[in-house]
Amino acid sequence: MTTINNYQQALAFIHGRTKFKKVPTLDRMRLFLKMLGNPQTSLRYLHVTGTNGKGSVVAMMREILMAHGLSVGTFTSPFITRFNERIAIDGKPIADDDLVRITSRVAAVVDTLDQQLASGGPTEFEIDTAIMFCYFAEIQPDVVILEVGIGGTYDSTNVITNPLATAITSVGYDHMKYLGPTLADIAQQKAGIMKDGRPMVVGKLPATAMTVVRKAAGDHHVQLLLSGADFAVKSLQDGALFPMINYQSDDLTLSKVTLSLAGEYQVENAGVAVTLALLALSKIGVPVDKRAIIQGLTTTHWPGRMELVNSSPAVILDGAHNLPGIQALCQTIADDFADRDVYLLVAILADKQYEAMLGELAALPNVHLTVTRFAGPGKKRPSADLTATLAQLRTHYPAQEVDNWQTAFVDIAHRLSTDDVFIITGSLYFISDVRHLMMD
Repeated sequence: MTTINNYQQALAFIHGRTKFKKVPTLDRMRLFLKMLGNPQTSLRYLHVTGTNGKGSVVAMMREILMAHGLSVGTFTSPFITRFNERIAIDGKPIADDDLVRITSRVAAVVDTLDQQLASGGPTEFEIDTAIMFCYFAEIQPDVVILEVGIGGTYDSTNVITNPLATAITSVGYDHMKYLGPTLADIAQQKAGIMKDGRPMVVGKLPATAMTVVRKAAGDHHVQLLLSGADFAVKSLQDGALFPMINYQSDDLTLSKVTLSLAGEYQVENAGVAVTLALLALSKIGVPVDKRAIIQGLTTTHWPGRMELVNSSPAVILDGAHNLPGIQALCQTIADDFADRDVYLLVAILADKQYEAMLGELAALPNVHLTVTRFAGPGKKRPSADLTATLAQLRTHYPAQEVDNWQTAFVDIAHRLSTDDVFIITGSLYFISDVRHLMMD
């Protein structure tokens, strides 16, 4: 039997589990939760999926709902500083003692399922999800915002049956090994979080993805609230790192609100977050307070996503961990930093589209590109070897490779002038490592 008496043992147990199973299913998760007393059935949920943007949407919604006086549970991934961040109440991570106590309870059920199930017991993410449900069942927040791990249909969070509403923030190429090779395949998996009769907010999607989402909505009698149709959000300033927006829907008008999250892509995320928050407030029965919505949008903090950690020179941490994320970063560089030298330190996981990602960055005329490596989250997900890719790239300034990322970081930092921009990007796990170095 697994023994868990302290925080280190709890994390070792969680991270020691298998990451994926060959056959996707929710049956194991449902059995797991049944043996835990079905803690997930006593809570109100908002459920958010998307290739990119879902973490930012969750963060903005949390602040908006908290500003309305609600207690808000959030389940997010991955963590940047400590595991506990993934399970939080009102932005405060689960306490170590609570994590140890609940993990010990969950581990006893996992031991039983390891013996009972031919395919073995729960995966790491299923255990994370179970711990979260058990914790929130104890605390009983007014609402829980669930961020999907991967996809939607077979994600362990998708055992919930009664969300107040759901959302798809974006659809792009990522995790194709698990979700399928086309945007239609990926969209189908993300549409899998729809629940009969429960409204869904949808950000701007490619046409092929939107076709899939519309069909799924018809099959499930789901009302879609679409960006550009049912709500509109507009950026008012070119070249501003922190966008100023207008928002318009049948229920709300916002004018000249400056977001606290940086990057032009946060404009669309803000539109989804506000619309989903309005749905939640309506269903819970809380009157909308425009001042509270503005407060939420202007105070949201989300580590590792276009996070400005130094002003002069500007140093930014951005976990652009896939091709759509890098494309969004490139757009931000083109919009906001076109007249400045931008130094990039990049490390990418080997299971990502690193050739295309580096190609996007290399095409920018004002970028000084340095690629590096880091430990990665585990032996099966190493940092990519970018040597061959780098040799094929054409860059305006000579690109370089430095194996030790700490050395590369210090070298670039010493070369910066006050007007330059230093962006560390490529993987959220890499961002976590860098953030530890900078914050310690």
